[in-house]
Amino acid sequence: MRGFILCAAIAATLSLAAEVLAGVPTDRVLEYTNAVIKVLDDPALQKGDRRRERRAAVRQVVAEIFDLEETAKRALGPHWQSRTAGEREEFVKAFGDLLERTYISRIDQYGGERVRVTDERIDGDRAVVRGRVITRAGDEVPVEARLHRKADQWYIYDVTVANVSLVANYRSQFDRIIRTGSYGELMRRLRDLNESLDKKG
Repeated sequence: MRGFILCAAIAATLSLAAEVLAGVPTDRVLEYTNAVIKVLDDPALQKGDRRRERRAAVRQVVAEIFDLEETAKRALGPHWQSRTAGEREEFVKAFGDLLERTYISRIDQYGGERVRVTDERIDGDRAVVRGRVITRAGDEVPVEARLHRKADQWYIYDVTVANVSLVANYRSQFDRIIRTGSYGELMRRLRDLNESLDKKG
């Protein structure tokens, strides 16, 4: 579970300073990963009374590397095309809030895992970087980051952990809700879930 939490945090949080130019996707993923781990390993931010500050630091790292709109578009799948510009904007925000509340809130469960990159594949403006999360116990969990290049920067839009894709998982759930109910039902559920997670802190 901790390995999944770290990978999910990477999926929703990895970043690099904006001024750094685009480079090899593997180098970018490693820099993103190290940026998150640096925050998680900071002793000053591990005290209970600094939990909010720790989460905010991870959140800041997140915003600069994860292409939330691309992730949201892929998660909504074929239903994205039929949405208006306003609906798309609303969905991206609600989906982003869900990812933040679901994953960033769990960073306190991080247990010192590390990521080892094993493979990279580049196809034009798309890239896949594969690796393994190594736990303190020595267990290894396969992880895969999918990136695309936009405006000379590489951005992550999906992460697969133990062969489970973040995007595919949400797309399956969202499609089922829309097909058995409606898009409005999906948005209602997202709002309700976000409100519920907010109350839990």
